[in-house]
This record gives sequence, structure tokens and C-alpha cells, in this order.
Amino acid sequence: MRMATRAVALATAVGIVLGAPPAAQAYVVPRHAVNICQSASFYDNYDSASGPYGLKRVLEYGNKVGHTPGAHPVYNGWAATFDFGPNDWGYMRIECIGGYDSW
Repeated sequence: MRMATRAVALATAVGIVLGAPPAAQAYVVPRHAVNICQSASFYDNYDSASGPYGLKRVLEYGNKVGHTPGAHPVYNGWAATFDFGPNDWGYMRIECIGGYDSW
């Protein structure tokens, strides 16, 4: 393989690896909302074949979360959500997100 071709292949591979955003990362600041369910499981990630995985914690009613409809993904009812408590991303049921712009 020629040196220039090898350099392009390496740069492409590095760009793909480094350019892939982490799970549930969003480029839009999430709208303020709250958990409106009595409790909601908050998962680390979502797999299209098997559903959510990596339970992080259970969010109680009223926990401050963030989600922007139309900008943050929702897969089979599981929404990419920002938990403002420890400031991290995860997935929770979309029907448990409400009270937008209430705080």
C-alpha cells in the first residue's frame, strides 16, 4: 500500500473512532423537565435489539431531568435524558418526562 493511501486510511479510521459520539450524547442543551412517574429506571444505554441496559439508578418523582423533544432520540419509548442530579446522560421512559420548563 502506498504511503499516501495508508495515511488516508489511518486518518479515516481515527476520525471514525474519535468522531463517534458516546451513547446518549446530545448537541442540544436539554429542556428542563421532571420525572412525573412515582419512580423511573434510568439506564446507561439503549440497544435496538435488546432494549435498555446498564441500570444506573432509579429516579424518584420530581427528579430534575432534561430532554428536548425532536432533538434528543427516543427509541421504542426510551428517551435520551439528562439527569441534572449527578449530571449524566441515560435513558428513561418518555412517558415519565413532563413538567417541561417548570424550573
